[in-house]
Amino acid sequence: MKNVDDLIESAAELASRGLSKGEIADELNVSRETASWLVERSSTSPQQTDQSPPKPDDGGGGPQDIHVDWSAIGRDSKRMSAIAEAMADMLAKHGEDVDLTIGIEKAGGPIATLVASELETDLGTYTPAKHQWEEGDIEELGGTFSRNFASIRDRECYIVDDTITSGTTMRETIEAIRAEGGKPLACIVLADKQGLEELEGVPVYSLLQVISVGKDE
Repeated sequence: MKNVDDLIESAAELASRGLSKGEIADELNVSRETASWLVERSSTSPQQTDQSPPKPDDGGGGPQDIHVDWSAIGRDSKRMSAIAEAMADMLAKHGEDVDLTIGIEKAGGPIATLVASELETDLGTYTPAKHQWEEGDIEELGGTFSRNFASIRDRECYIVDDTITSGTTMRETIEAIRAEGGKPLACIVLADKQGLEELEGVPVYSLLQVISVGKDE
């Protein structure tokens, strides 16, 4: 994707397929507020199924955000494996007792699978509340751990995702793991838009920190 018009078009296409605004935010690696703005600009809502083209971008502003497109990595298994090896190397400093890696769905799942393979840990996945989000207070929604993968069972674990936009999803995952009696020792992502060093007392690592520099208009 090269510009905002491309993002608006992608948001329209995802909305026409029935994805929630929270899922669109996840797919496009933007905040929920940005996803909502993109969908509204596109003239396509999640309830519509027609394929009418999105409205062109008229430069009318919008939320401040940074879009991270890592599809050049994600489309190639060899590149993904290399990235996972680097992420696993950053986590390895926490010792050999960790035997569980949790991937945040959707994009964090495949990355976590490869990281878990590198670290020789079990694999679990967590679907965050934002996947159900359309409008309003996200705190009223809840995330879930998949029963098809390893359970927490009071274990120490790592958390893996593709990007941190605001930190809300990562914080939610940390709290969900603790609610199950688990102990998250570290989080790792491909790109961190916030430049975080820790969340809820848990260290946060990233291969890239993407920081916006400038003054608000």
